[in-house]
Amino acid sequence: MSQHYYDLCCRYNGKVVRIQDRHGNVHVGKICRVTRSKVFIQPFNRRGNGFGLGFYGGYGYYGYPYGIGLGLITGIALAGLFFW
Repeated sequence: MSQHYYDLCCRYNGKVVRIQDRHGNVHVGKICRVTRSKVFIQPFNRRGNGFGLGFYGGYGYYGYPYGIGLGLITGIALAGLFFW
């Protein structure tokens, strides 16, 4: 299963995704790096104050990228599907 998620993460590299892990946590952010064992995601936030990091409009990236073990992932979807 990890090979499937590795291929999927490579395909979505640079895109904003929604990842769910085995513990029920949902991670939303831009995939910025993929290795054979982890995907690194830069968190994404729908901010209500009208300002985002790097652009105006209430959306933005915040924080440093962090890794999620590919073995922990139970689902990946493009986050754009959830923000329309």
